[in-house]
Amino acid sequence: MREGPDIASLAALIGDPGRANMLTALMSGLALTAGELAREANITPQTASSHLAKLSAAALVVMEVQGRHRYFRLAGQDVAGALEGLMELASRMGRLRTRPGPRDQSMRNARVCYDHLAGALGVRLHDALIEQGFIVATRDGLGLSSAGRSRFIAEGIDVAMLEKTHRPLCRACLDWSERRHHLAGKLGAALLQLLIKRGWTKRDGKSRALIFNASGLLRFEAFLNGGNGMTPRLRRPAAANADPRAS
Repeated sequence: MREGPDIASLAALIGDPGRANMLTALMSGLALTAGELAREANITPQTASSHLAKLSAAALVVMEVQGRHRYFRLAGQDVAGALEGLMELASRMGRLRTRPGPRDQSMRNARVCYDHLAGALGVRLHDALIEQGFIVATRDGLGLSSAGRSRFIAEGIDVAMLEKTHRPLCRACLDWSERRHHLAGKLGAALLQLLIKRGWTKRDGKSRALIFNASGLLRFEAFLNGGNGMTPRLRRPAAANADPRAS
């Protein structure tokens, strides 16, 4: 008699195309209704309801009730981490879907990957932090240097609080559009919240894409160069998803 975790049944749940598309949609970190998830997966509402019942029973998603509406989200970071790992493995093995068209340029430039920054700007953030020695390679992956700790504390991030939970502080996550790594983990999530709190970027409201306003993009560039981005003195860079009307 075989003992241990039953990965076959879990893999079968995730492996169904409809359920996989629904779970991928929830990687935005947002709670979505069954109807929204049905549209994301291109399936009927009845099929979506059946899938959600199975995902809920397996504790992969949880439901929240707000008035007459029922919202679904991933059950936790461990589920998101497992999905990220599968996405990374699929990308590394060449298991890719058709490349998004020009209308998805904003998704390739900057988007939310569960709770951290992904896309071209996410990769640039990851690379800049490593080049400047704030993030360093360790035996277990990525870690925070003493210089990095001082830098992020100065930015207003409570590093000590982040270190109290079991989730990794820094983790490299393979970016499906850039084929390089962006920064995940608790620090990655904290940095995205910092960018949003400072008003540099916001969700576009229709997808996982993040929209950087012109001023925010300029300040983000200064942030990558080691400053806090509050008083940038760089020439404005061009980006496909910058909103020139905002500042």
